[in-house]
Amino acid sequence: MKTKLSEYVKVAEAAEILGVSQGTVRAWAEAGKIPMHKNPANGYRLFRREELEEFLEKIAKQAVPKQSSPLRTHTSESM
Repeated sequence: MKTKLSEYVKVAEAAEILGVSQGTVRAWAEAGKIPMHKNPANGYRLFRREELEEFLEKIAKQAVPKQSSPLRTHTSESM
C-alpha cells in the first residue's frame, strides 16, 4: 500500500492537531516522542496524521487518573 503525501502534515499543522507550539512539536520530534519523517526533496519535517492521532490517544490514556479508594473524611458525627 502506497502512502500518500496528503497523509502528512508540516510542523504548523501538527502543532494545531496536538494543541502545542511549533517549537514543542520540533522538540518532541527530535526527542523521539512523536514520529517524524523528512521530505527527501526539501528536508521539511513531516508528520503522519494517523501517528499524531495515535500519540494523542496514548497521552490521553496516561492523563486519566487511576482509580483510588475514596478519601476518608472525618465529620463531627464520627468523632
